[in-house]
Amino acid sequence: MAEKKLSIFEKYLTLWVLICIGIGIALGKLAPGIAVQLDAFSVYNVSIPIAICLFFMMYPIMVKIDFGEVLKAAKTPKPVGLTLVINWVIKPFSMFLIAYFFLGYLFKGFLPGTEIISTGQEVELWRSYIAGAILLGIAPCTAMVLMWGYLAKGNDGLTLVMVAINSLIMLVLYAPLGGFLLGVNAMPIPWQTILLSVAIYVALPLVAGYFSRKWLIRSKGIEWFKTKFLHWLTPVSITALLATLVLLFSFKGEIIIANPLTIFWIAIPLFIQTVFIFVLGYFVLARWLKLSYHDAAPAAMIGASNHFEVAIATATMLFGLSSGAALATVVGVLIEVPVMLMLVAVCKRTCHWFSECHLDLPQCKQQKTTAEIPDF
Repeated sequence: MAEKKLSIFEKYLTLWVLICIGIGIALGKLAPGIAVQLDAFSVYNVSIPIAICLFFMMYPIMVKIDFGEVLKAAKTPKPVGLTLVINWVIKPFSMFLIAYFFLGYLFKGFLPGTEIISTGQEVELWRSYIAGAILLGIAPCTAMVLMWGYLAKGNDGLTLVMVAINSLIMLVLYAPLGGFLLGVNAMPIPWQTILLSVAIYVALPLVAGYFSRKWLIRSKGIEWFKTKFLHWLTPVSITALLATLVLLFSFKGEIIIANPLTIFWIAIPLFIQTVFIFVLGYFVLARWLKLSYHDAAPAAMIGASNHFEVAIATATMLFGLSSGAALATVVGVLIEVPVMLMLVAVCKRTCHWFSECHLDLPQCKQQKTTAEIPDF
């Protein structure tokens, strides 16, 4: 029954996403004054309107989490170790290599010109685009991955544990990795942006969800909580996601319309990187570690997605708001949601390839032998 009631959102979610992206871009083009005014409400490059939308996107997910399951998830090191290896050992360097091959070699002839960055240096545009791709590659997702894991019916408790650990590690490794891959001596890192975004996108809805869950179950009972409250609350997450997209793309609509071909060239390596990391984490490493589906899906998702708020803020600080690096991080936003929704669909279609899958889907109800499961 739950699947049928959610079908209007889940079955056509990609269509709603594309419509909202189009509305956002059109709003940014036709009424730039509104977008500028909304974008001006920010603290340390964290947009307050987007923060409000993200709170309502995350709260319904957080309130569903049984924190007893979080403690159990913390005791399972395999999926946590998997996401740490992908995010900090593999992903930054694969992003650099893929971006350099496409933008610095294959598509170099389509990306002519130079620009003056915020330091006063003149650089070739293709190098700026690679820099933006690098900044995306070293910023693992710490907010919206909760949405992707939730849509894929993954282990929400485990996702929360991995988000917390990656948030802490990003504070330590973001600067050294960025400095090494960008080849700069001192890389200014938006510590305030990172801390504030983690507080607003993760900590605040987590605290609100924890205490409201306890109060509602104590006051109304667990049955009312599951059948009434969650039924009303479930569409709120996706509605907030769509509102976030309208806002986000209204802020960047002018940039996207002004650079259509450049965006296409930049999008190709970013798309390949996302799919490569997902395939490596989900189909190869997760199955090699014999993870259950509910652990494998979020572990692969957190590696494939990016913390684009931090990447955009860093690119703006390092190279300037109108730089090629900033444009590349915006392209990351443009492809992130449609691609991640595609990967969520892949997860749900292949859930029966993993152990301990209890999704209410026909393929998961069939008993599969080891011989029937494809090897990668």
